[in-house]
Amino acid sequence: MRKVFQEELQKVHEDLVEIAALVAEALERSVEAFTSADVELAQEVIAADARIDFLQTALDEKAIEILALQGPVASDLRVLVGSLRMSASLERMGDLARHIAQLARLRYPEKAVPAGLEKTFARMAELDATIISEVKGLLEDHDLTRTSKIQAANAELDELHAGVFRSIADPSWTGSPALAVDAALASRYFERFADHGVSVSRKVSYLVTGEWDGDNTSN
Repeated sequence: MRKVFQEELQKVHEDLVEIAALVAEALERSVEAFTSADVELAQEVIAADARIDFLQTALDEKAIEILALQGPVASDLRVLVGSLRMSASLERMGDLARHIAQLARLRYPEKAVPAGLEKTFARMAELDATIISEVKGLLEDHDLTRTSKIQAANAELDELHAGVFRSIADPSWTGSPALAVDAALASRYFERFADHGVSVSRKVSYLVTGEWDGDNTSN
């Protein structure tokens, strides 16, 4: 019976890693659509988000079933409850990648990236790619040295996010109101993607150490 239980826990773990991999792919493809005004690719990203949603629901149902039937305690209980919360964060990251693709689709055939902010958004995309890559690695190997890279990337991204708002609020801004809205929304999506990555890293850290450092991330 214990062997079956451990196999079920392992399956939950593998599903988390799979979702993280799909989120990484969604981010990469949504950024490409966003920067190149590729409406077909944007549509593919939007449609593919259903797979992430499905896997998250299936994982949550499996975790709840294990909780109900196996009555886990101590560390196993932390793993299951943590998995439920991490799957929610990963699903939200997938949603945010989808939102970026939706911006690309909305502005097609024009690019959604305002002139003058291309480098800023390129860097934000790089930082988010680093974060989801490290999150996936962290879920796989529980190497907590990855958390410092995630936190550093998030801190830089917060600064860039603030810079975008300063740019569109500056009197020298010459873009249209629509472009200002696009810039604000895109920046927010990139910033929140990072926040949820930090949230996942904190939960993994808790599972490994048993110590909680706080997490104020909301949807």
